[in-house]
Amino acid sequence: MADTKERLVDGAIRVLSSEGLAGASARAIATAAGVNQALVFYHFGTVDQLLSVACRQATESRVALYRARFAAVSSIGELLDVGRQLQVSERASGNLQILAQLLAGAQTDERLAPAVSAGLDLWIAEIESVLGRITATSPVADLIDVPGLARIVASTFIGLQLYGGVSPDGAAAALATLERLAVLVEVVDGLGPVARRALRATLRRVDTKAAR
Repeated sequence: MADTKERLVDGAIRVLSSEGLAGASARAIATAAGVNQALVFYHFGTVDQLLSVACRQATESRVALYRARFAAVSSIGELLDVGRQLQVSERASGNLQILAQLLAGAQTDERLAPAVSAGLDLWIAEIESVLGRITATSPVADLIDVPGLARIVASTFIGLQLYGGVSPDGAAAALATLERLAVLVEVVDGLGPVARRALRATLRRVDTKAAR
């Protein structure tokens, strides 16, 4: 029974990659899995539930592949390097197409949205762990909203991956800009005590103004 469920999940992932969300019918998934169509409903109840499980499992497996790389990151620049590697490998493996299909489907299908959100949260958790570690010694560490920053970075990575599908040069230029910003972060970390105090004071004024 477990083998049948796994085959259906694998079949759903293959269909999403080759046919897109519109082609992910019970019949198509069952055919890809090599099982009877009725087993989709027996094991998962609905096609949407099967797609939700497939989304979660596919993301878990991809995150696991990158966990060691995230753990080795020691700077913003290195995090961006991982992001660049991720963009190339995910596009080559077809996972980027699956992500695009699920993100699009989640906009109009509230049954898919929780699973897609949970999948994205897995990436965000990894990035948040990295950012928390590498910003801990920053002179402005107490002013950094690490969870919020992790979501911004994750959204940027995902956005650049999708953008790269229609404009590789544009995505590359955007990533190059992020890399220049990473250099500025390293410069901030090397500031002397007087410059650090001035920077902290400026950031606090910005925070106060934004809160009004």
